[in-house]
Amino acid sequence: MIMRILGEGQYEITDDHLDRLNELDAALQSAADADDETAFTTALSALLDAVRSYGTPVPDATITPSDLVLPDEDTSLTEVRELLSDEGLIPG
Repeated sequence: MIMRILGEGQYEITDDHLDRLNELDAALQSAADADDETAFTTALSALLDAVRSYGTPVPDATITPSDLVLPDEDTSLTEVRELLSDEGLIPG
């Protein structure tokens, strides 16, 4: 799976890490639902850090579609709330 962090780049994520990323995504969804800005900021940072840690950067010269697009760390709770589906940012 290819995940893009807006303004940063793409990362290839293996299926082995999707469960952990979904856990972090659930925490982000919960913080957004609770309108808890502090928990939201922490959860978004943790999710993006995990993508960076688990993922392999896709070279900039490689053009491939992203399966998922994640907001950058400066994205507000209001902006992310508009992106969230019933399954969070990461479906599954």
